[in-house]
Amino acid sequence: MTDRATITDRGQPLRILVAMSGGVDSSVAAALLVEAGHDVVGATMKTFCYSGTDTDASRKTCCGLDGIRDARSVADELGIPHYVFDVEEEFTRDVIDDFVAEYSEGRTPNPCVRCNSNTKFRDLFRRGRVLGCDGVASGHYVRLDRSGTRPRMLRGRDSSKDQSYFLWGLPAELLQRLHFPLGDLTKTEVRERARQLGLATAEKPESQEICFVPTGDYRDFLARRLLPTHPALSPGAIVDHGGRILGMHEGYSGFTVGQRKGIGGGRTEPYYVLEIRAATREVVVGPRHLLAAGDIRVGELNWLTPPPPPGGRLDVQIRYRSPALPCSVEAHGADGLTLALRKPAAAVTPGQSCVFFRDEEVLGGGRIRGISEAAR
Repeated sequence: MTDRATITDRGQPLRILVAMSGGVDSSVAAALLVEAGHDVVGATMKTFCYSGTDTDASRKTCCGLDGIRDARSVADELGIPHYVFDVEEEFTRDVIDDFVAEYSEGRTPNPCVRCNSNTKFRDLFRRGRVLGCDGVASGHYVRLDRSGTRPRMLRGRDSSKDQSYFLWGLPAELLQRLHFPLGDLTKTEVRERARQLGLATAEKPESQEICFVPTGDYRDFLARRLLPTHPALSPGAIVDHGGRILGMHEGYSGFTVGQRKGIGGGRTEPYYVLEIRAATREVVVGPRHLLAAGDIRVGELNWLTPPPPPGGRLDVQIRYRSPALPCSVEAHGADGLTLALRKPAAAVTPGQSCVFFRDEEVLGGGRIRGISEAAR
């Protein structure tokens, strides 16, 4: 039995705080909970994105000032209270500062994972308790199975919208009080439900940008957050996999593993970024076949289930939208683990999330630290 059935079949209603970004997904999530008879409270989080003026760029994101207005409008339509929580300090510390630090070290972070793991749900639970709420809900496309001795997080039914990749960092103890009403629905069904209910957000387009980089130019954002002399913004060498200098770059923060654009041509085969060496400011490039890796080193682990032993089998997803890859746990220590892939994977990118699955269940995840030299 998945979460949607559970929250509608309880003997008495719950008081649930719903994260409302002002988009169609969170709007319908709130509406479904109201329909189920629960005492629903809407909440929108005021992050970095609300600072400054309401420019055209800020309105492109899920977190602009328009988002607050749309969330409040939907709350009024549903007849539920709506609060705006100021989490700018926490968001800056946990998400933005981490984003800048990761790029400074030549890694490519997942800011949405950091937000969900460190700011959004933890803060909503804390605020919800003050408001007398029993649980927290969001419009993520993911399911919770409560039929066993512990709740299990499952992929969303709509594979094209599944967002479990972004939720591996949640504390396991929070699952019992989380609700994801959209987990069994498709995006088409959610849009249609919003139209039937006459919600103001029914036709609102989805946000595609990082919320605190509404223009989509993260390099410009980093340039404004770092000193001009920072190594990540300073010139360095582009070298091939043998160490030969091929050219120069204007800052390694403009590169990520697997990238082809910006390397230059003049070779018989295209070259890709293989590695970023922050200590020497070198961007290492080479032919596509050198992107293949047979193992993955993963740190900053979080488990939603008991971790598998060495030799245990699981599937991993190393970037959003990528297929799951079968692997086995080669080594598991206090500082992380090493996964041996059954088939080599391309462009294993330090800083990205590596999420662990068994069938549809999310077991946990961590941050990719890299690959072994023998994996090339």
